[in-house]
Amino acid sequence: MTRLYDFLRRHPTWVDGAWALVLLVITLFVITMPGEGAYEGPRGPATVVAAALSVVVLLRRRHPEWMMGLAFVTGVTQLLADIPPMPANFAFLVLVYTVATRTPRLPSRVALVGCLTAPAVATFRWPAESDEQDVVSTILSAVFLTVAFCLAWVLGDSIRTRRAYYAELEERANRLEREREREARMAVVAERARIARELHDVVAHNVSAMVVQADGAAYVLDSSPEQTRSALKTISGTGRQALTEMRRLLGVLRGEEGGTTGLDYVPQPGVEELADLVDQVRETGLPVDFRVEGTPRPLPRGVELTAYRIVQEALTNTRKHGGERAMATVRLSYGEADLVVLVEDDGRGARCELYERRGADGRGHGLIGMRERVGMVGGVLVAGPRPGGGFRIAATLPLPGGESGG
Repeated sequence: MTRLYDFLRRHPTWVDGAWALVLLVITLFVITMPGEGAYEGPRGPATVVAAALSVVVLLRRRHPEWMMGLAFVTGVTQLLADIPPMPANFAFLVLVYTVATRTPRLPSRVALVGCLTAPAVATFRWPAESDEQDVVSTILSAVFLTVAFCLAWVLGDSIRTRRAYYAELEERANRLEREREREARMAVVAERARIARELHDVVAHNVSAMVVQADGAAYVLDSSPEQTRSALKTISGTGRQALTEMRRLLGVLRGEEGGTTGLDYVPQPGVEELADLVDQVRETGLPVDFRVEGTPRPLPRGVELTAYRIVQEALTNTRKHGGERAMATVRLSYGEADLVVLVEDDGRGARCELYERRGADGRGHGLIGMRERVGMVGGVLVAGPRPGGGFRIAATLPLPGGESGG
């Protein structure tokens, strides 16, 4: 039964053809029936009208507007040729319903006008035969036919409205699905950027320090074994710190799954760890003047991590591009409404293409990562060469509970 229903739904013209054939056969039987109660109109023209109305039923779904025109011509011909009503006239009712279910509103309104006028015209053209109540019977018949046609139009229009509603729901669901996919892609891109930023901040600093220590150890390997041993110890400690940071990062990423990995991950670094960071940088041979101004107070974790990463990346860049005799200055200033992080050096600085956009090779992430971090907490970052040489990075990070005066 289900297969039959699916077949009929996929071939609606076949269904309409079957109904058109049944309507034509019944009409021809009524027209050609002899004896008492035989059809009183001209049989030849009536047969032509019946065939035309059968075509209307057959093609009503494929060409509703054209079939409405054919039905109008057929109805006018039936009036002019004095062809009394017959079973084939049921096609008008079917056509009204079909046109009302379609999206174009003009044909539907034309069909509604036909529903209000055609039944009355047909009823008064061929009034019902009665002995005493000719006028009353004619009026009642006209009202009955008008109501029937209007109900067919209302039913078709309601189905059109329901189809439009379902189509809107489907379009909305598809639109929401597309938006979810777009948001998912954006989330993936943002997550990749976050991972790249974290990896850069963690790996670049520690690996850079290890390279500097390794180069120094190789230089004094024969002349100063104690310095070599100290450099190797620093390399070992820096490597362990890098592994710890990497494990912490992996723990953050895997923590979204809701499980534990069995590792004791350290918390995110903050301003309290800046002193250790500066000491580590000093061990690589870069003099750093570190000062804290103002009254230290608890900070949001996002602000603390941002401040730490800015100092870390700035000192890494100084070590890479500042030159052998460069010196760095780190200032952490607590204000009423913001925290100002200032890192500058007096070295030769980097070439412009290394801090504009993405660097000379188009792959740099240092200052871009800084700007992204500062932007995430609503701060402002200013970075560029210092007058007279060197490089300066200044970040203003807003703090809750106060208004920035800038």
